[in-house]
Amino acid sequence: MKKLRSLLAVTLLLCNAVVNAQTQKDIIEAIEKEGNGNSQLEQLAYELMDLNGPRLVGTPEMKTAHDWAINTYKKWGISAENQQWGTWKGWQRGITHVDMVSPRVASLHATQLAWNPSTDKKGVTASLITLPSFADSLAFVKWLPSVKGKIIMVSMLQPTGRPDENWEEYATKESFEKMKSERDSLEKIWRQNINNTGYTSRNINAAFEKAGAVGIAQSRWSEGFGANKIFSAGTEKIPAVDISLEDYGMLYRMVEHGANPQIKIVAESKDLGKVPTFNTIATIPGTEFPDEYVILSAHFDSWDGATGATDNGTGTITMLEAARILKKVYPNPKRTILIGHWGSEEQGLNGSSSFVQDHPEIVSGVQAVFNQDNGTGRVVNLSGQGFLHAYDYLGRWLEAVPETYKNEIETTFPGSPGRGGSDYASFVAAGAPAFSLSSLSWDYWNYTWHTNLDTYDKIVFDDVRNNAILTAILTYMACEDPEKTSREKAVLGINPRSGEKGEWPTPRTPERNGGQE
Repeated sequence: MKKLRSLLAVTLLLCNAVVNAQTQKDIIEAIEKEGNGNSQLEQLAYELMDLNGPRLVGTPEMKTAHDWAINTYKKWGISAENQQWGTWKGWQRGITHVDMVSPRVASLHATQLAWNPSTDKKGVTASLITLPSFADSLAFVKWLPSVKGKIIMVSMLQPTGRPDENWEEYATKESFEKMKSERDSLEKIWRQNINNTGYTSRNINAAFEKAGAVGIAQSRWSEGFGANKIFSAGTEKIPAVDISLEDYGMLYRMVEHGANPQIKIVAESKDLGKVPTFNTIATIPGTEFPDEYVILSAHFDSWDGATGATDNGTGTITMLEAARILKKVYPNPKRTILIGHWGSEEQGLNGSSSFVQDHPEIVSGVQAVFNQDNGTGRVVNLSGQGFLHAYDYLGRWLEAVPETYKNEIETTFPGSPGRGGSDYASFVAAGAPAFSLSSLSWDYWNYTWHTNLDTYDKIVFDDVRNNAILTAILTYMACEDPEKTSREKAVLGINPRSGEKGEWPTPRTPERNGGQE
C-alpha cells in the first residue's frame, strides 16, 4: 500500500509538471500570436507621436499624452492613473519664423528652443555677430559690450555637413583623414576659446543676454544629414533659436566676409507659469502575490525638437503593447504587473526617482523591473546590473523565450549597477532588481537622440514588435517564478578612473520644482 501511495504521489507530481509546462508553452505561444497577429504598435505610434506630438515636461502636450495613456489602458480593461510628483515651469511652443532679411531674403530652417520666452508680434530683427578669439576672460569682458543690439552666433562653423560614413564611402583616404584632422583642430580651438571666456557653453548665453544681445543663434549639429540636437534656451528674456547646419553655415560665412547679414526672429511661445507634472501608472493586479511587482518601465517625456519617436516613444509603445498582450492572454498574473510611464527623465530621472522615493512599499516588493529606452532597435544586451544572482532568475526566464526573440541578446552577469542614463537606475540605486533592455543603435546617437529628426518614420516596427513580445514573455515568467528574486549585490571591483573600490549608487534626490528659479 505504501509503495502504491508513493507511486501515485510521484505520478501526480509528474502530471502536474507536464500540465504546468504545457500551460507555460501555451501562454508563450499565445503571447507570440497576439503580438504578431494583432499588433497595435503602428496605431499607438501614430496617436502618440503624430497626433499628440512632443512631450516636454511642463507642456500641455505632456499632459494630454498622460491622459491619452489612461484612456488607452481603460479601453483594454486596465486601470491607470496620473500620479503627481511635482511641478514644473509651464511652457507651450508656438509658431517660429526665422528669416534672413539682408543681404537677400530667405526663409531659414530654425526652431525656438525650449522654455524660451515669446517675442512680440513684430519679432526681433538684427545683425549677426560671431565670436572672435579670446586670450583670456579679461579679453572676453572687454569685447562683451559689442554684442549689444546684435544676435550672437554661439556655435562653431562646421567644416562639413557630411557625416563621417559618407566621407568614408566616397572620399579618398587622404581626403577623409585631412578633413578629420582639420575638424578636430577646429573643435579643439573652439572649446579652448569658450573656456578662455570664463564661461561654459551651458551658461554663456546668460552673459550675452545681460550684455544686451537681442537674440541667440546656435546650431548643434548631431553629425548626421539634417540632424541637430535640440535642448533648452538658457535665456530668460531674449529669443534663442537653433538653425540648421546648412543655413547657419551660410550666415556665418556672410558675417566672416563682411556681408552684414540680418535675420528676423518671430517666436510665439507661451509661459504657462507653474504646472503639475505626473507619472502615469497602470496596474494589472496580482492574484497570489499582490504585493510583489513586475514593473514595465519607460520614460514618457521627450525633448520637443521633434516628436520623441525613438526617445522614448518606442520604449513607451513597447510597454503599452506588452501590457495589452498580457491583459488579453494572461489576465490574472500571480504577481502584480505595474506599468510606469515616467515624467521628466530628460532632466535627471525625476519621475522615476520620485516614484521610488514615494513608494518604498512597492520598491521593497519588486520582483523585477524591465526598462526600455535607447531607440527603435531590437534588444541585444541584458546586464545583471550588479545583482549577484541575477543569472539564476534572468537565465530561467530567458530560457523560456523562443529563439527568434533572444538569439541576438548578449548577457553580462553579474554586470555593474547602472548609475544614470535611464529610469531603471532609480530602482537599482534603491536595491531593486531592475534591468535595461538595451537595443541596437540604428544610428540613434547621431540621428534621433534629442534631435529634430526623432519622428515616426524612424521607427522600425519589426524590431519594436520583437521587443514587445520579449518583454511580455519575460514579464510572464517573472510573475510565475515560484521564487522571489535575490537582491544580493556583487562585490564591485576597482574603478579604473578613480583607482578606488566601486560603491553601489545611492538614490538621487528628484527635482520636484523644476525650471522655476
